[in-house]
This record gives sequence, structure tokens and C-alpha cells, in this order.
Amino acid sequence: MTDDIEKLKMHSPDLTAQNVDRIAALFPGCVTEAKGPDGTLRWMIDFDLLRQELSDSIVDGPQERYHLDWPGKRQALITANAPIAKTLRPVRAESVDFDTTRNLFIEGDNLEALKLLQETYLGKVKMIYIDPPYNTGKDFVYRDNFASAQAEQEAIAGERNESGARLVSNPEGNGRFHSNWLDMISPRLRLSRNLLTRDGAIFVSCDEGEQPRLRLIMDEVFGQSNFVADMVWAAGRKNDSRLVSVSHEYIVCYARDTEYLRDTQITWRQKKKGLDEIYAQHDRLKRQYGSDYKLITQGMKDWYRDLADSHPSKASKHYAHVDSRGVYFPDNISWPGGGGPKYEVLHPITRKPVKVPSRGWMTSDPEKMRSWIEDDRVHFGEDENSVPCIKSYLADREDQTPYSVFYQDGRAASKRLRALMDGDLFDFPKDELVIQELVEMLTEGNDVVLDFFAGSSTTAHSVMLQNAKDGAARQFVMVQLDEDTPEKSEARKAGFNTIPEVSCERIRRAGAKILEGECHPDWNRDVGFRVLKIDSSNMAEVHYTPDATTQADLLLRVDNIKQGRTAEDLLFQVLLDWGVDLSLPITRETVEGKTVFTVAGTALIACFDNGVDEALVKTLAARKPLRVVFKDTGFKDDATKINVKQIFKSLSPDSEVKAI
Repeated sequence: MTDDIEKLKMHSPDLTAQNVDRIAALFPGCVTEAKGPDGTLRWMIDFDLLRQELSDSIVDGPQERYHLDWPGKRQALITANAPIAKTLRPVRAESVDFDTTRNLFIEGDNLEALKLLQETYLGKVKMIYIDPPYNTGKDFVYRDNFASAQAEQEAIAGERNESGARLVSNPEGNGRFHSNWLDMISPRLRLSRNLLTRDGAIFVSCDEGEQPRLRLIMDEVFGQSNFVADMVWAAGRKNDSRLVSVSHEYIVCYARDTEYLRDTQITWRQKKKGLDEIYAQHDRLKRQYGSDYKLITQGMKDWYRDLADSHPSKASKHYAHVDSRGVYFPDNISWPGGGGPKYEVLHPITRKPVKVPSRGWMTSDPEKMRSWIEDDRVHFGEDENSVPCIKSYLADREDQTPYSVFYQDGRAASKRLRALMDGDLFDFPKDELVIQELVEMLTEGNDVVLDFFAGSSTTAHSVMLQNAKDGAARQFVMVQLDEDTPEKSEARKAGFNTIPEVSCERIRRAGAKILEGECHPDWNRDVGFRVLKIDSSNMAEVHYTPDATTQADLLLRVDNIKQGRTAEDLLFQVLLDWGVDLSLPITRETVEGKTVFTVAGTALIACFDNGVDEALVKTLAARKPLRVVFKDTGFKDDATKINVKQIFKSLSPDSEVKAI
């Protein structure tokens, strides 16, 4: 209950709305969302459907077709495709290892970020994980709602609401529910699809509220044939419902191109859970019983039996037998499908023929079977009366195909984040261990992982954890709206004024903690990140009329760069425009008295100083860069400007030369 005084309506009842409610009670399928004369969304009657409900024959109406539609869909398409005049400005002070890290943290509206990344990361992102607003209409530290149609337009225009936040509530009762959510998610999904590699995939967390519409819009954006699975995450029982306790949520997965995955025989695998605990128990029993494998086996069985059903090791309880090679499972030794070979196999102790599997032995070669037995890879019973098994060692079967249903205590992630951040700074964070499993399942090497609803940067934490585990060099790109933390929140009390501040601090602390622990020797130990903030273009906007312009104004407008923009600002806009990787290493040096930026050796060289002369141009051309850029007004004189292309044509003909 709030302390706000309820206000009088001060108007007569809306009889039309009441009539719509009455019809909705009788024919709920005939009520839909549509825009009224004032452009706002409201509940309206679909009279074509209502007429059909009241008729026993087919009523003439619009041509039927299967498709997803909502008021604002066309505008959402326009929104996705409309260009923007924005750029990314680097912020060294908020970054960690700015010059060497390959990770990015982008602060700003994710729709704008996705547009800015189209050139640079087109087809280069292996995995996208997002946890978008669930459309519950409730307020959290990261508000679990999104911009209304009007607020979205304000956001595009760079405006904000009274509290300074771009996200506003979208309660169900205001009648603008699913349409606005689709308006928000649709253009972002469309833009994100362009970034995925052919063997990439997107994972989207959601609850049961918007899951049906999420599936429909993802069918439309990614293609129904690229649907992989609705992963069901059981996070613990709740007793707060009168009917059914909903204790799960979804991670909806679509591949970029499932046909490509099939053609290239790509499979997704993940480590079984609870392996460390199993191996630790095996080691304890081995220290206790030495080479008495019967006692060790009995100890393993007793240990499994005492585990809670929710323990991660419980699913591997069939791996209870032990020999000199380690923990194994007595697996089926018969011929797949039946009709296999049958020949005599002697029991190693009784020396009598053992029972032959009804489907025959799994190998048609008796000599091969004999070699398995001599190598102690066949599990025999006490005597010849039981069918032997083939030993399947846990060390050889640590990977498994991911299951679509899994359990992970939903409270555990909050506890770990509370301990890491010294407080409850973020409500309902995603579990970094669950996301880590997705990262492990899909990515390797230096793959790029993108999260454009970064929140507390759980995904960045997960990427660093997995890199530390397997020694890979995956890169993360986080995007988070520059939203203020609520004034009375724990985050604000702890000194964090914005969600990105919380998010960056989580990455800093998580990275430091990971480095303190055991790390793979081959890992590059990159826990840094470049902070880039979305801002207006670095180029000056020119809006003037000749009669309103003085001679002094003309002199000022010779330089087309906005006041206050640094050379590094210009460099990152050049990287964006040229589609050069934003995470490449950058060096800054003085050449011929001018500041020169070098990106990844010869990928790009830039000089934005004034007074550039031929000596500098020749020095840079001698390095044979792939790309070189100067400021259009930065040349010492017209002769130098004219000769630049000729100098490069002579010394480095493959270089691409441009000016801003």
C-alpha cells in the first residue's frame, strides 16, 4: 500500500469501455489492442471476429493469413531501419586496461548501440544472451518495464522523463501492454540478428507472461526453422500462488542458421554438473581404502545415496564403480538394435561361458573383445550367470548434450552477488553459473559474446569465469542504458548513481576475484573493459542562413569538429564508420611533432592534429597501413592536402586514405 492519496475521477463513467469489458467477458478472443483517434492504444472490439462468433456460416471479411500483427508494427520496422547520427566516445577513466583489453562496455540506449555496431560486428558475434524486461509493470533497481510509445520517441530524441530515466512503467491496467513490449523488443531483435555468425545463436530469458509473444516475434525475425529450444529453468518452489505455483522461467534459443549447423555437423555440449564433487569423493575413498576397489565402490554408492535429489552430482549416480582407471559406469555391451554376433566369452574367474546379450555382442570381432577383457575394460558379475558390461569411464564422458529442463536455485545468484558487491545492489540478477554453461556450450577461442540488456553484467562475469576455466580468449560486449538508480535504493546509498556504475563495478570486482583463484595457465587474464558512451556525432551540425551569418561565424565553421571532442573521440568514430574492431589495441605516439594513433599495427593510422606536412605523410606512408585518416582541415597547406594521395600511391598503394 502506498501513502499516496487516491484521487477522485472527476468524470462520468466510460460507458464504451464498460461495454467492451462486457463483450470481452463473453468473447475474449474478440477484444484486441488498437490505436484510437488520439493515437493511443486501447482495448477495442474486432467486429469481424464478433460477427463470426454470432454466425453459423462464414462471414465475409478481410483475407485471412497467418501472421503476427500489433498496432505499431510498421513503426517498429521503421525504427529498426532508421539511421542515427550518433557515435561512441571512449572514457578511459572508467575503463580497466583500456589499451590492452578486448572487452567493451557500452553505456547508452541499446537500440542506438545495435545500430552503431552494425558495421563493426556484422556477422561476428557468436552468442547473444539477453534478459529483457519481462513486462511485469513493476519497478526494480533495473526497472522491469520499458518505454511507452511516447517515451520511446522521447528516448530516440534524447529526451527523458521527469526523474531523468528513460524507462517508464507499463502496467497492464493501462491497456498498452503487449503492443508496447513488442514495439520495444522487435527492432532490437532484428538488428541483433545481423550481428550473429552463421554458427551463432541467441538466448533470451523471459517468464511465462511474454513467452508466447516472444516466440512469435522470434519466429518472424529469426525464422521458425531456426528455433532450437525453450529451455526451462526451474529456480525453486514458491508458495505465493492460490492456484499453480509457477517456479520456472524460460531461456528461448534460436540459431542464426540451423541448416548450417547440420551441414557442418556442429554439436553443442556442456560439462556434466557435480563432477568436481564426484572426483573429490573418489580421491577421499582412495586415500582411505587404497586399491581395494570393492570398498571404494561401496563408498561411492553410499555417498550418492545420501545426496539430496537436488545435488548436481546426483544425476551421475550410475558412475559408482571404481577400478584402477577411476570412476566408471557398467554400460550396455550389446549390439545396437539387435541381431548382433553371438560367440563364447569366458568369465575371468569361473572360466565358464557367460550369458550372451540377447541382442548379441557390441563387436563382431572376438579378438577385439578379448583385448578389451585383457585390458580390464569389461565389467563382469560375480559369476558367469550375469551379462558382462563395457566400462564407461566418467573421465571420457564428462560432456553431455544440454538438457532443455534444468534446476538451479534462483536465490543462490543473489547471495553471491550480495557478497561480491557488499549489499543488495541489484534485484533478481541472473545466475552467472547458468550463463557460463551457455557460454561453454556455444563458444570457444576468441568468440564474441554480446548482451545488450546487460543489467548487472552477469554475462561479462560468466565469460570471464569460463575463460579462466578453459583458457580461451572470448570477448564480451555489454550494453546498458544510462539509467539512474532509484533514490532510496541500496545501490544509491552505496554511492552508485546509475545502473552502468553498478554494472562496471561488478565486472571490476568479479575480475579481481577470478584472478585470485585458480586460472587456466593459457588464459590471457583479460578482465578489463573499454567504456564507450553513446553521444551525438563528433561532427558539427550546421544550421544557419546566409543573412544570419557573420564573417567571424564563417571562420569558426571552417573546422567541422564539435567543440570539446578529443582526438580519441574522433578515432572511435572513424573505427565505427570504417567497421574496424573497436577492441583492437591502440597505441599513441608522437611522430614529426604530431600525435598519431596506431590501431593494431597497420590496421589503421590516424592523425587529427593541425599542421600536417609532407614529412609526416611520408613517414606514415612508409609504414604501409591498411587505412589512414587525417582531419580535412588539418593539413599545413593546400599543396600538402593535394599531394597526400600521390604520396601514398607511390609509397603504399594499397592504403585506403580518408579525411574527416
